[in-house]
Formats: sequence, C-alpha cells, structure tokens
Amino acid sequence: MLGNRECKGCREDFKITAAQIDKMLQAPMFQSAEACVPDSVYHERLSLCSECPKLVSGHTCSLCGCIVRITAKLRDKSCPYPGATGWQRYKA
Repeated sequence: MLGNRECKGCREDFKITAAQIDKMLQAPMFQSAEACVPDSVYHERLSLCSECPKLVSGHTCSLCGCIVRITAKLRDKSCPYPGATGWQRYKA
C-alpha cells in the first residue's frame, strides 16, 4: 500500500502475465539491433535482476515500476538501484 492507495500493479486487474510480456517482446521495436542489446547482454541483465531484492512478482522493479524483461532489452536503459552494481546503458 502507498498511503491510502494500493499500487495498480498489485491489483489483480492490472497484473501482467508472462504471455503478455512475451507478446510485447515480439513487437518490431524489440527486434531492432539499434534499439536492443545483444541476447548475451539481455540474459546477463535478467540474471542480475533476478537476484535483486527490489524485484516484485518476478517481473516488476519496485524502484522504477518497469517490467524488467522489457527494460533489460533496451540499450538506453540502466538499473535504477542507487549504489547497486546493476547494469548500465549499453555502449557497443
């Protein structure tokens, strides 16, 4: 709970499924080498996120609210955990 408000992501009608995430990742923007990191970097990022105490429900970052399987795919994104040894923006 956030004060008197419940987080939308915590409500059943807003929960996202793995199938919905899979479908999002099929979008053309996630097939672009210009926008996305290589698969090896993507899997490394997901591995780091899977060990993070801020990961909620196996897919949501409680710091920024992102769906980590989506954000970890993008070159211009970085881990929002202050002071952590998370992943950085990808520079090839």
